[in-house]
Amino acid sequence: MTVSVNAAPAWGGAPLALTEDLDDDAALLAAFAAGGERQLAALPPRPARTPAQQESAEAILARLRTARGAFLNLHVDAVYARLTEDLTRRVRLGDLVYAAADRFPGLVPGRARMETELAFVQADKEGLEIDQAAFCAALLRSGTAGPHLIDTMLTPTPRALSLLDEFRATGRIDLGSVLVERRNGAGHVTFRNAHCLNAEDNRLIADLEAAVDLVLMDEDVRVGVLRGGSVDHPRYAGRRVFSAGINLKDLRNGAISFVDFLLGRELGYIHKMLRGLLTAPDAPAWCERTVQKPWIGAVDSFAIGGGMQLLLVLDRVILASDAYVSLPAAEEGIVPGLGNLRVSRHTGARLARQVLLGGRRITAAEPEARLVCDEVVPADEVTAAVDRAVQELSAPAVVANRRMLALVEEPLDLYRTYLAEFALVQVARSYSDDVLSKVERRWQDSLARG
Repeated sequence: MTVSVNAAPAWGGAPLALTEDLDDDAALLAAFAAGGERQLAALPPRPARTPAQQESAEAILARLRTARGAFLNLHVDAVYARLTEDLTRRVRLGDLVYAAADRFPGLVPGRARMETELAFVQADKEGLEIDQAAFCAALLRSGTAGPHLIDTMLTPTPRALSLLDEFRATGRIDLGSVLVERRNGAGHVTFRNAHCLNAEDNRLIADLEAAVDLVLMDEDVRVGVLRGGSVDHPRYAGRRVFSAGINLKDLRNGAISFVDFLLGRELGYIHKMLRGLLTAPDAPAWCERTVQKPWIGAVDSFAIGGGMQLLLVLDRVILASDAYVSLPAAEEGIVPGLGNLRVSRHTGARLARQVLLGGRRITAAEPEARLVCDEVVPADEVTAAVDRAVQELSAPAVVANRRMLALVEEPLDLYRTYLAEFALVQVARSYSDDVLSKVERRWQDSLARG
């Protein structure tokens, strides 16, 4: 079998002919990619290019991506097998993409190339995360590599394992942007990104995954609780806020990682809350392989974007009577994580479209609020409502029943298929002109306000 990828004249004028031999094709791809990279390096950085130079760069990138896609179509399972020693090693996604860059040069950008890319704001980047996304999507589409990678991302993080003994002994770990505490059988996870209304950034995502791991691994914790801490914003100073969603300032500045944030949060702590922490991967039954616990969300003020996405995987949601929730995907121009997969099973199709496509905000006072929460209480009664929910969800049969609900509501293959498509769509939106212009306008407005 031969797949031809037309090469530019500067690459010798001959097509790249791929066969079914992994090593031969890897060598061909490496040489082809090196030629393309040389052409890109001969151009000025993107901010300094003329329109004609940028058009040339885009044509080079397109040819490189076509070649990489053809290679992955033939060899994705063999590539993953090499990287994981025939599925005997578990390599987390952040390490996997760079292991692929080292083992198969030209397939994905290496660390040095990505570090150079990170020096630019989002609008001035080359878009190398698009190549990471294509690699991740190919793995997730595979019926062999995809499930193995998903299982790997359900295992405890090294950071959480290193902190587990301390948490068991003290019942308290300050992770920086997250505080996790054990109180009366509940693992309380408090968001403390106070400077930005508890918006999500790379650091918060990493801290949250470690916190969720600790709650799931601690045998003295029966139930997990998510709640926002007090914030610094003048309008909400001293008040609790659940989450303002993705940090759009960081997105504008190129500081939101595709691998660690946009894809990592879905494969990491959110999926762990839904499906459990993988602690015995070789056990035959899922109930024996994972540790699961019920989760409660207490929403003060608002849960926007990623904050509302979290509510969709929780077992009990409590809204303060002055709070609201929203998924402002239409306004921001990006895809709200797995919200499109999950929101309609809570709200029904029509309201889901109003929320996702029209940006509808749901306030606690509306009847529709009961479709996305279990209880609405006065703001000063949220803590008491959480304590009651902890007691109710500590019943022995809760874990078994939530496990069965997850199986029927979100089968693993459905999750995997959605996530593969999401990887490509989300990264494309992150570099689209309308998103870049929106985040730039917000950035300029914030500078004008001082």
